[in-house]
Amino acid sequence: MHNANRRVRLALKPLPYLLALALAVLAAGANAQEVKQDADGVTVHPSARGAAPVRLQVVDSGIIRISADPDGDFKRTPSLMRVPVPVQGDTAYQFDEQGDTVRIRTAKVTAQVSTVDGHVSFADAAGKPLLAEVAGGRSFAPLKVEGKSYLSTRQRFASPDDEAFYGFGQHQQGWMNQKGRNVELLQSNIDLAVPYLVSSRNYGILWDNNSITRMGDPRGLQPLPASLKLYDAKGKPGALTARYSVNGKQVLERREKELNYQYLKDLAKYPDKAKPSDKRRMQVSWEGEIEAMRGGEHSFSLYASEYAKLWVDDKLVVDRWRQNWNPWHNEFTLALQPGQRHTIKVEWDLIDPSYIALLHRDPLPAAEARDLSLWSEAGQMIDYYFVAGADADQVIAGYRELTGKAVLLPKWAYGFWQSRERYKSQDELLGALAEYRKRKLPIDNIVLDWSYWPQDAWGSHDFDKAHFPDPDGMVKSVHDLHAQIMISIWPKFYPTTANYKELDAAGHMYKRNVEVGELDWIGKGYKNSFYDPYSADAQAIYWRQINEKLNSKGFDAWWMDADEPDVHSNLDIGERKARTTPTALGPSTEFFNSYPLPHTHGVYAGDRAADGKRVFILSRKGYAGTQRNAVAVWSGDIVSRWDDMRDQISAGVNVSMSGLPNWTFDIGGFAVEKRYEDQDPAHQTEWRELNTRWFQFGAFVPLFRSHGQFPFREIWNIAPEGTPYYASMAYYSRLRYALLPYIYTLAGDTYHRDGSMMRGLPMDFPHDPKVIDLNDEYLFGPAFLVAPVTRFGATSRQVYLPAGTSWIDFNSGKRYDGGQSIDAAAPLQRMPLFVRAGSIVPTTTVQQYVDEVPNAPLTVVVYTGADGQFSLYEDDGKGYGYEKGEFSRIPLRWNQAKGVLTIGAREGNWPGMLAKRSINVRFVDGVREETGALEPKADSSVQYSGKRLSVARKAAKGVKRKDGKAK
Repeated sequence: MHNANRRVRLALKPLPYLLALALAVLAAGANAQEVKQDADGVTVHPSARGAAPVRLQVVDSGIIRISADPDGDFKRTPSLMRVPVPVQGDTAYQFDEQGDTVRIRTAKVTAQVSTVDGHVSFADAAGKPLLAEVAGGRSFAPLKVEGKSYLSTRQRFASPDDEAFYGFGQHQQGWMNQKGRNVELLQSNIDLAVPYLVSSRNYGILWDNNSITRMGDPRGLQPLPASLKLYDAKGKPGALTARYSVNGKQVLERREKELNYQYLKDLAKYPDKAKPSDKRRMQVSWEGEIEAMRGGEHSFSLYASEYAKLWVDDKLVVDRWRQNWNPWHNEFTLALQPGQRHTIKVEWDLIDPSYIALLHRDPLPAAEARDLSLWSEAGQMIDYYFVAGADADQVIAGYRELTGKAVLLPKWAYGFWQSRERYKSQDELLGALAEYRKRKLPIDNIVLDWSYWPQDAWGSHDFDKAHFPDPDGMVKSVHDLHAQIMISIWPKFYPTTANYKELDAAGHMYKRNVEVGELDWIGKGYKNSFYDPYSADAQAIYWRQINEKLNSKGFDAWWMDADEPDVHSNLDIGERKARTTPTALGPSTEFFNSYPLPHTHGVYAGDRAADGKRVFILSRKGYAGTQRNAVAVWSGDIVSRWDDMRDQISAGVNVSMSGLPNWTFDIGGFAVEKRYEDQDPAHQTEWRELNTRWFQFGAFVPLFRSHGQFPFREIWNIAPEGTPYYASMAYYSRLRYALLPYIYTLAGDTYHRDGSMMRGLPMDFPHDPKVIDLNDEYLFGPAFLVAPVTRFGATSRQVYLPAGTSWIDFNSGKRYDGGQSIDAAAPLQRMPLFVRAGSIVPTTTVQQYVDEVPNAPLTVVVYTGADGQFSLYEDDGKGYGYEKGEFSRIPLRWNQAKGVLTIGAREGNWPGMLAKRSINVRFVDGVREETGALEPKADSSVQYSGKRLSVARKAAKGVKRKDGKAK
């Protein structure tokens, strides 16, 4: 089937024909076609002039690697995202040639390569087209970085209009479907880069390039005017009218040719006359008109911190607030035509010189705008993996096959996390934990954020003895309260610390930040820099320093902050690169997005080798492969506003569909407006409602975690006991613990079945066109449809119930047909939550911490209306025995026609497993008493010893069947 013969593909023809062909080849500068077969694939040297050689390698029956290299040697820096020791897949394939194409066929996919220009297309086993590169859509541009030669690469693919794209990291624009969007992969505080794209056509693309990458338009956004004409408020061309005020009193008006205070270096342009000497507020406005020189859909972004608004033709387009040190993009598009002017106005209200820029890019040519385009700044060749699957779950499983299994986190990680920025003493931390126990509010984890060290010793891993006199005792006290403690660690060091000096002596520190004298924001300001994790030696030193000073004290988990790396905030991209180069592997330009991968690997490997306990890392940044390092990610320093809360829905779903299953956010948002910080009574109601709604949402994401700046985020500090806010947060905290058997099964499935806990609706309802772009609801596991309330004062909201099943209101038991939008009740204390018919949800008694009652009975809740199944997963929750088969499953099946729940024979076992247990069963098929209760009455109870048994549905008391269905 395979051979290694390299040959020139010239079929036998009459001599005159060959002579004519040779002359034509010489005239056109064409290449001779060459095809080479190898054990795992084929290499094609196309005949078209300038066409790059292409190599296809079968990784598994559904995964094919495609490489295109103008040099034809296919040499590149070894992949960081691929697992170091790949799983051996099914690499069998069939090879054939037809005309100007060669094909390789596996059991699941066919790949076809043009021998003329080298473009590749893919089809499934039945021949259905899945993806095709655009003929001539591959491009390379030479690039020189720090004396090393690279290529900027671009690959275009044809994409039908009805295709949708998901994944590609975590972004904050509120986009669920990213088809037709311009998405940049550039690690930032609240944006996360994972170069894996999932298509609604059941394939994925793993783009193996670590540099800055763009989907859509390869051109970056640029400050105005670029290709736009500007007019000031009086109609004079060439600029906008800028007006600067202090406390509402105008102090300066001038014409400005650009609106650009984007980076730290740009603040020098801010007029001195408009800078107050105190903390008075400043206001700036820009006003005028814009006119396009090219027609089409123009892309814009108002990149801003503080209060920023933008109007076009008197229509409000942007209205956002963000903390002054963490600006971000607010993207929008405008259909513009030459000769047509549009009024534009920007208002900016700030307290210190902050950041703002109005950015723009022209439309792409119409043909390109319809394509899927992937561009990267620096690489040695185009290198990507095509992953085919029967559904989105298989496509995500393919990503994990390439980049590593999502190792299991400790079971306690799925309980409640309390954090704040920050506990300033060990007494504060222990007092908060003790108060949770006193109030009988469940909690498993408490977090010690930054600045526990002496002020002048960042990176020393020492404790400030004035506020943390006994860190060993603090950790012991946490454990005595049946909780775990996570501690913040950074890749940042002051040069005066012994740890910096050791890393520096070994050549593992980035030096430029110190050399330029950059000071941080602590106290008087201190010189500092970050370490380079791109070598095994650097990782080993970094871990040893942590192990000696922190792990030895018994800390349970690691909070790895600022690992973009954010060496200094608001530097321009060129300077960010300059301060993190060279890495041990080469220029930072090549490895720009990958820093969290080696950084978390060193801690994971070191901690895992230290003892048999599961490692848990919370990292601000993830990347392709970080799931193999026991990493959960959070969405960064988002703000306490309703629109930011809403944007977390699409952010979380897309990072999950990128293959990273463990994700969370700061419940309530991290950074707060002054009206909340000052605890203004006029805004107290909104503050409490925002936190309550976010808490409800947070109970249904993979990790349940409260964190943020002042005001304090403990439940009782948000609202006192006896208020509806407190009652709601207490209810959802307890509900989370009641659902832990279900939730931990979802967690177990992320490893054993490559599952996803937070699921976009298109994953389960791919044939319902109404869910393609839906960005305000999602599935939590297979059972729950979650619809967070993201509007102040709302007591109802529209919820779309996907077609193909009926849905049961978790709070009432009322049944609805799918395929419709309903106005769902959303009283303050409850979030709209629906359960898919046929769902089987195992629950347990509410406990104060995970496994407080090891022999607690299970209650299996069956939501009738369709056949259903669930496989309850259990293990010890603490060690790595599950990797060696130490786990169990209890199959649960509901037969709707027979009205019978079958509890199957237990599969597997593990040390400490309960041989016998009580299982209660409850059926929900209509409005009934105690629906939504934390521990509702059971309809049946059985004793389970691991053998198969059945429970028949009987008419239950309190069921109002005639009211059980509504349309």
